[in-house]
Amino acid sequence: MGGLVVSCGYKAPTQQRAATSNVNFRAFVSQDVSLGPSTAFPGGVPAGLFVIDASRDLRAPAFVSTSNLPGMLVLAPNKKLTLAYSAADNSVAVVNNTTESSSGAITLPGSTESIAVSPDATRAYAAVNNAPVFGQSPGAIEVMNLNVGNIPFTIPVPGAHYLAESHNGNRLLVFSDNSDTMTVVATSNVPACTPLCQSPNVVSTITGFNRPVGALFSSDDNTAYVLNCGPECGGQTASIQAVDMTTQNLLGPALPVDAATIGLINGNTLYVAGTPPPPTAPANACTGAATAATVCGRLDVVNLSSMTVTSSQVISDGFHNRIDLSDNGQLFVGARNCTSINNPGTEVRGCLSIFNTINPGVVIPPDNGDVTGVQAIKGRNVMYVVENGELRIYDTATDKLGPTQIDISGQAIDVKLVDF
Repeated sequence: MGGLVVSCGYKAPTQQRAATSNVNFRAFVSQDVSLGPSTAFPGGVPAGLFVIDASRDLRAPAFVSTSNLPGMLVLAPNKKLTLAYSAADNSVAVVNNTTESSSGAITLPGSTESIAVSPDATRAYAAVNNAPVFGQSPGAIEVMNLNVGNIPFTIPVPGAHYLAESHNGNRLLVFSDNSDTMTVVATSNVPACTPLCQSPNVVSTITGFNRPVGALFSSDDNTAYVLNCGPECGGQTASIQAVDMTTQNLLGPALPVDAATIGLINGNTLYVAGTPPPPTAPANACTGAATAATVCGRLDVVNLSSMTVTSSQVISDGFHNRIDLSDNGQLFVGARNCTSINNPGTEVRGCLSIFNTINPGVVIPPDNGDVTGVQAIKGRNVMYVVENGELRIYDTATDKLGPTQIDISGQAIDVKLVDF
């Protein structure tokens, strides 16, 4: 990501309007409940994707039927497709963003929490940690052909759980459960592989980590900053480990941090969040925060030029797995399974934390529940958040809910901006 741009107004994208909704600045919101007739949708609505006019925070009359119960959404880098994953049947619906229609679904052999799409949107990769592999331990990367709608290649990686893809799409990093190893997939060599792909030209491994769960690439893709989850994932020490992706060598010692399950790079700054597990107090104490919670998470600010932690902030606890940065420098960090407090008039607290990166300080909004979607609305001081099954529209100038809110019928799961 580049530097911050403080926005004073909204400028719509210049591409043609979408064929169905007639909206040219859209967000998709997944919801997994079939709905009966209503005033807005007299014919009822199946589970699928609501189309939101993200320039005005309005629900468009169009709706995308995905033929599954969609949850997690993954936007292709070229913005042509959105993949909608259903945990109900492990299917991945392929949605054409221009026509706002699904071309069908691809069924995975097990569940996934992590999908990456190639830059040209022809292939996608899903980490399926329980995928059966004959004669080997379960776990694989399922390679999906998005043009044909099938799975031509399976790359065995035992316990594969999380993925990180380089900007150019040439490298796919795979992180497995209960492992101190990172698997590297050379994606350009996959098409020449056999259906059960184990070629050394495709798969290699790097050791020396501590329960890694993710990575972020430098802008030139030469360096990967690996998030070592450490004790939160059953390991020893949470840290950031830089890796030279040209030589696949570790670059210097790992930088210890408070916790690390999710991160975001902005320029030379890495923001990394997590929750130190008990009994690590005072590392996970809520010191300085006015809350009844007894355990809190941490957000560390890392200077990548010097590889030093410049500050640490107290945030809500839980397993942090959602993060995004607004145009005016507000970092939204979401978690699941946090300490929710619901004492109206005293304290209401959930799994969302907002960090002001310009004038450092943390706000915990008064809302309960897991955060399952966070999306900055480019060109506006607005953040869309899905928390506890509802879409929340935040004004990032105030860190409060904006004047316009959208009632998403059913159970909202995720949100993605598809035009920017």
